[in-house]
Amino acid sequence: MEEKKFVNFKKEELGVKDYIRGTLGKGRISEVSIEYTPVGEKIIVATNKPGLVIGRRGEKINEMTSVLKKRFNLDNPHIEIKEITEQWLDAQIVADTIALDLERKGSLKFKLIAYKSLSSIMKSGALGAEIVLSGKLPSDRARSWRFAQGYLKKTGDPSKVVNRAEAQATTMSGVVGIKVSILPPNAHIHDRVVIDDKLRAQIRTPPAEKEEKKISKKKEKKK
Repeated sequence: MEEKKFVNFKKEELGVKDYIRGTLGKGRISEVSIEYTPVGEKIIVATNKPGLVIGRRGEKINEMTSVLKKRFNLDNPHIEIKEITEQWLDAQIVADTIALDLERKGSLKFKLIAYKSLSSIMKSGALGAEIVLSGKLPSDRARSWRFAQGYLKKTGDPSKVVNRAEAQATTMSGVVGIKVSILPPNAHIHDRVVIDDKLRAQIRTPPAEKEEKKISKKKEKKK
């Protein structure tokens, strides 16, 4: 009985998230999370376009709040906006943007769209990025195309900091699957080697010169 209640509870949560995403449209929402507080439900919407989400004088927010109360029986829903300052470092926003571009410009320009998006990600400071497009591109047979640049961990603990997302684009040739992986600039990589001026000086110094310096230091200590 408890398991059934839990499943229904999660289904309602998913319904709320799908409603918000569908209402606000593709390419505007990164993530929707729900927090339950003593005074009601706090729904946090992460977006790169807060003005369009809020609407004129908060009309969009008020409309969604009213629907959430009636359709999903929420007691006191409160929608909070979390602004994404750098959209090209958010995998979900990038995946949705690629999907919209494929639907508008057509699947024949998939390489141009992918390379342009990859360039924008790297210019924003990402350490690495990967875009995978799967579908009938450009032939009648389905295949996958991979576009990557920089450093990207696939396994182990460092792979947990990689921001991943998926999206779908409905084109004339069929549905195209989109996978985006981004390694953010502030990611801590354990096996990353930083080459600074001190390390460069050590590399450039010949072994014989190093030995001479050691010998001279020993002589100075004896004196």
